[in-house]
Amino acid sequence: MNTFEVLQRHGTLALIRFAGTVCLFLTLHLLRIPLVICERVLAGVLVRLDRAAAVQASRPPRRRVNQFFPLDFPTGQEVPR
Repeated sequence: MNTFEVLQRHGTLALIRFAGTVCLFLTLHLLRIPLVICERVLAGVLVRLDRAAAVQASRPPRRRVNQFFPLDFPTGQEVPR
């Protein structure tokens, strides 16, 4: 069925509604493309940040962490050895 047959059988309003629906469909999909690309980029960045944070947190400290108090400073929460 071509455009002129649809126009004769269903009228101008149906043809305009159909064309509007197709245009809206195409517009929404064109708007979706940049959002999907942005989501993929953000997901990749978050995966890299998560991996870097996990590596950083799992490494033992390279130097003494507490630089302000001596190691035998009483804290009141002594752990039995």
